[in-house]
Amino acid sequence: MRKELQNAIIKELMSQLDEGRNVDAGVQYKMPTNAYVCADTARREQEAFFRNHPQLIGLSGDLPGPGSFITVDDFGVPILATRDKSGQFHAFLNACRHRSVKVATEERGTKSVFTCPFHNWSYANTGNLLTIPNNDHFGEVDKTCMGLVELPAVENSGLLWVHPNPQGTLNVDELLGELAEEFPSFGMETQQAVGNTTIEKNLNWKLANDTFGETYHFGKLHKDTLGRIYYGNNLHFEEFGRHHRFVTANRGIDEMRKLPESEWDISKCTFVLYHLFPNVQLITSKASTTLIRIYPCKDNPGQSVTRVGFYYAPEFAEQADDVGRASASSHDAYEFTEGRASLSASLEVFKSTIENEDYVMGEMQQQAAESGLLKEIIFGRNEPALHHFHNNYREALGEPLLERA
Repeated sequence: MRKELQNAIIKELMSQLDEGRNVDAGVQYKMPTNAYVCADTARREQEAFFRNHPQLIGLSGDLPGPGSFITVDDFGVPILATRDKSGQFHAFLNACRHRSVKVATEERGTKSVFTCPFHNWSYANTGNLLTIPNNDHFGEVDKTCMGLVELPAVENSGLLWVHPNPQGTLNVDELLGELAEEFPSFGMETQQAVGNTTIEKNLNWKLANDTFGETYHFGKLHKDTLGRIYYGNNLHFEEFGRHHRFVTANRGIDEMRKLPESEWDISKCTFVLYHLFPNVQLITSKASTTLIRIYPCKDNPGQSVTRVGFYYAPEFAEQADDVGRASASSHDAYEFTEGRASLSASLEVFKSTIENEDYVMGEMQQQAAESGLLKEIIFGRNEPALHHFHNNYREALGEPLLERA
């Protein structure tokens, strides 16, 4: 992020804190609760947003070297992503061309050859079909035409993108717009994967996404957790088509006031979060990145899965890899070192704050929506990210935009 932009954002947040004001969208909206429970809407979302839309599946650090691979099974198309011996990133349908059994079942690892467990057909990590056991019994097969089904895949600024449709279009510059110029400044391509966690809850995937849409609740719901670090009720918000940037101040902003503007550092006094349509929240800095991917559960609008990956720049990765402290629940888990949270603190934030506070609220919201008695809820003037999320979803499905309250 450009230094001039960093300083402008910090100044705006300081001004909001000094004046006791917040971001103001100038309008309230009514949100139909049916959107969280309707099975037909869920089917249309699955098709439009997941099976036929580019998916961010990880960072470069998830494929740290030649032969590394990951598998993904969250959006209706089983994916095998690999890095070949030349360092090239590939993505394939994780299915043998013989009888469609997965050729890789581990979540991640290192392999140069993948062997189907059913009949032992084997494939290179470039997707090429290598061997067919008992080929004289099976019959002749043109191996050049029977490799794994390859999917469009692009590695850009440290982000791994895949299109689940082999005929899909994947142009990251067009997809991200202006953000494609901003992301290289964070150096995500050098950051190492150091840990991950999964949250499965009884709430619609959009309700899980809503968790990351406002700071109004920080000093209330999170008064004993994130509320110790972040002020709440302040926000710098900017839209980039269907994506947006969301920045809020932590208490380190008080230290920035003592420094000349030339020494201001946005990573030490805020968190910078990017919403990437439709289901990604990306919190990033030059030191670390947290990648949050939120998925619906097929055939159940009332359930979702949140995948969280943690990444650190090489100079911080070793200290961040201290997973043994991940069970910490004291105030120490929320202490920051030079503007960075340790891995243990990051894991604790997602356990005690997101899973046990935000998502518990979401499950209550889901129950109310499923009752059918509460037809709508309200998004306030101080919640522009929620306006943006839901109007984008509705527009993409050809539905009318939210009505003003």
